[in-house]
Amino acid sequence: MTSSNRSEDLKKRDLDAVWHPCTQMKDHKHLPMVPIKSAKGVWLEDFNGNRYLDAISSWWVNLFGHANETISSAIKEQLDTMEHVLLAGFSHETVINLSEQLIEITPEPLRKCFYADNGSSAVEVALKMSFHYWKNIGKTKKTKFINLSNSYHGETIGALSLGDVALYKEVYEPLLLDVITVPSPDSFNREIGESEADYAKRMFVHMEKALEQHHEEVCAVIVEPLVQCAGYMRMYAPEYLTLLREACDRYGVHLIADEIAVGFGRTGTMFGCEQANISPDFMCLSKGLTGGYLPLSVVLTTNNVYDAFYDDYENLTAFLHSHSYTGNPLGCAAALATLKIFNTEDVIANNQILSAEFVKQCERFQSHPHIGDVRQTGMITAIEIVKDKASKKSYPWQERRGLEVYKFGLKNNALLRPLGDVIYFMPPYVITPEEIKMLVDVAELGIELAVAK
Repeated sequence: MTSSNRSEDLKKRDLDAVWHPCTQMKDHKHLPMVPIKSAKGVWLEDFNGNRYLDAISSWWVNLFGHANETISSAIKEQLDTMEHVLLAGFSHETVINLSEQLIEITPEPLRKCFYADNGSSAVEVALKMSFHYWKNIGKTKKTKFINLSNSYHGETIGALSLGDVALYKEVYEPLLLDVITVPSPDSFNREIGESEADYAKRMFVHMEKALEQHHEEVCAVIVEPLVQCAGYMRMYAPEYLTLLREACDRYGVHLIADEIAVGFGRTGTMFGCEQANISPDFMCLSKGLTGGYLPLSVVLTTNNVYDAFYDDYENLTAFLHSHSYTGNPLGCAAALATLKIFNTEDVIANNQILSAEFVKQCERFQSHPHIGDVRQTGMITAIEIVKDKASKKSYPWQERRGLEVYKFGLKNNALLRPLGDVIYFMPPYVITPEEIKMLVDVAELGIELAVAK
């Protein structure tokens, strides 16, 4: 069977058997999926020899390139020793080493690690742990959570409840928790001449009011530090987090930092919280944790939270939450190898060079009549297509302008999967300046095609 025939065979078999995530499957009648044969570095290759620069790190997970030798070797070595063991009543050296290293690199006073399988599950853990903490110390009125508008925290029922992107959430509304939603501080709607920091401070008034009114019934506030990724890559200033930490302390409410997408260097620092010099009560990590290799997530919390569950069994205060693959040794080995790369290479400094190259290449969009905003935080850059630049009015979503950029990208060696009409770059950290220019060149031509539609 030729490579071309193999590709077509896989497409047919796929449509007969596979239901793809975040996809209207009928689209594949006119937009075939792309079976990938191999991947190396920032490049994916299909069965016809076409290559695609993975501009979105395969949904934000891949940090150091596909088929990374350091991570691959660590998984192979672990595989020869032990593939898995339950983490209830048993342990293994790999999860202990990983926990110690995560505690070392995250802000004080995060001192305990609770593992799960994916980002949504980590959020579920943090929500349940916060609620259960307050119950254990006798504050049983605390049953609600505060989130930000336009936020996203995952697809399981609890995590989805804490999000605020209608596209994902609206249809499931009857199933969801009742939450208190506060306007987002994202900088897109700031006044002309208003700094991002000033806008964030101005928007914090809404959070202050919500905490003042509801703190006795609120367990925690959950935020994505600095970037609302699935919320169209909207970004906000770290000053908001500084104010939020102080207010949560003042009102006796937990702070959950969902660093699942923004952790491990994406925002220009190891963790987004660092830019506000704060520490949350719960930090949720996943995606880049294993360098994009295996599903693994972790919730870090404080000894203060842990101590509220530490009791005689008969009092039934234990946190009885579990996943079969909690602390999986293969995932932990991948995570340790990922942290090893951070320890042995100057990743953050190198990313600053790459970020500056994105700034340089994206200057061309600043005066474009159909670009409403060009924004960047660390290794995340977003370009928002609008119908009218002055008012920032969007095109009707039904026109799917961003999809035109995606299709153009596939024809020109680039995987650019937009969020609506927001084209963004969130590539592996091993991308080169030349590859950055190539990506932005393709995006520019795709945008011209999209706005001429």
